[in-house]
Amino acid sequence: MRHVIPSRIFAVLGIVCILYCGGIAVAGFGTWFFLIWGGIGIFFLLLSAIFHNEKLMTAIPGWIKGICTGIFFAALLLFCGVEGLILSRYHAQAAPGADYVVVLGAQWKSTGPSEVLRRRLVQAVDYLDHNPDAKVIVSGGRGENEIMTEAAGMRDYLVKMGIEEGRILVEDRSSNTYENLVFSGQLLDRQQDKVVIVTNNFHMFRALSIAEKQGYAHAEGLAAGSLPAMAPNNLLREFLGVLKDFWVGNL
Repeated sequence: MRHVIPSRIFAVLGIVCILYCGGIAVAGFGTWFFLIWGGIGIFFLLLSAIFHNEKLMTAIPGWIKGICTGIFFAALLLFCGVEGLILSRYHAQAAPGADYVVVLGAQWKSTGPSEVLRRRLVQAVDYLDHNPDAKVIVSGGRGENEIMTEAAGMRDYLVKMGIEEGRILVEDRSSNTYENLVFSGQLLDRQQDKVVIVTNNFHMFRALSIAEKQGYAHAEGLAAGSLPAMAPNNLLREFLGVLKDFWVGNL
């Protein structure tokens, strides 16, 4: 009976994760990353079945249970710590007077910017309207499923929104956040220029950390919002992104 509660908890978590995966699939938001929720859901259901089987739980040696419990709580502690760092920059606001605004790229669909990218562009336009002396760097190359480079799409979008084309610099070689900031940094003076980095709230901590590592001496973040329903997916993906960039030395 002592295993009934964890069995039920994992069963509920598994069902919730699978339903969340299906909900994202139906809504059509984001990339294929959402499939990880289906995998997590199946994993939780398997754990539920293991806990439900009293004979199996009795047969498992105590030292194996102890190791698994330690790994679980260590992973949970790591997850909470990284998510705390991500949330610490969730509402970043930039002071006026920047020399450059760097808009980080995201998926460009056949119909225009993805919702994630659209929010970044709207936030950038608002800042540029209030800071007419600032130039803007649109940063992003072309992915396999994109009809044009993200930078070209962003440039056209900003022009339609009333930003003079002469204020827009295009960086169209990058394929990830690290390259966004490395290649954009070649178009400005990292030591002297005041730079505002525009990206979504969940992505801001990693972007600013990479910028700092790349020598942006006067960089601030300007966080664009994101869809509340996508927050779990975005935060999980960003957790993995932070670990990856830390592992390869980008942070």
